[in-house]
Amino acid sequence: MAAEHILIVDDEDTLCEVLKLNLENEGYDVDTALSAEDALMLDIKQYSLILLDIMMGEISGIKMAKMLKADVTTANIPIIFCTARDSEDDMVMGLNIGADDYIMKPYTIRNVIARVKSVLRRTSGQKTVASTSVEKPNVLKIEGLYLDLEFKRCIVDGDEVKLARKEFELLAYLILHRGKICSREQILSRIWSNEVVVLDRTIDVNITRLRSKIGPYGSYIVTRSGFGYGFRD
Repeated sequence: MAAEHILIVDDEDTLCEVLKLNLENEGYDVDTALSAEDALMLDIKQYSLILLDIMMGEISGIKMAKMLKADVTTANIPIIFCTARDSEDDMVMGLNIGADDYIMKPYTIRNVIARVKSVLRRTSGQKTVASTSVEKPNVLKIEGLYLDLEFKRCIVDGDEVKLARKEFELLAYLILHRGKICSREQILSRIWSNEVVVLDRTIDVNITRLRSKIGPYGSYIVTRSGFGYGFRD
């Protein structure tokens, strides 16, 4: 039987190494990341559990947890917050996001290991559900940009962004054809096929709105004058 794979995300290098060593001694496979940014570069789906610090850099542990819970491919991965923030509000916020446990620093290694084992036992039945969800192409993910095609939700770096119906459909179409330039004719026939009259500037206006609404990912939408639009790799 393969060992459970755990990811530790904490900006304290020494703490990461101590936790890694002790969890490996318990038979777990362990990876570490010193920031949420580094962690999100990994294939998160491979992990059985994430030990996550709250107070980190630009992307906090809370924000990273929101991003993971918004993606059906990672939503079922259990999260344990390990943090020095000991207020009741912080604890409630973490648990409301979907965290499975909350450990306050300073803590003993023995306590962490006990919590890890407890959470893994409690959540082991969710793995089959999670793997089934991965097979469904109902979420599009580009780094911190998520499109939930089933519930028509757009998440940008952990925050939900409201898109109009045509904006959502246009963004999804471009992402599904990522790396290609889609002609105006192709876009019109796919997104506005049922419209009787479509103004020449309709696509341009929606592209401008999308670029503004999806923040840093707006630059991923490229224009090829005389050809059309695309979503870059």
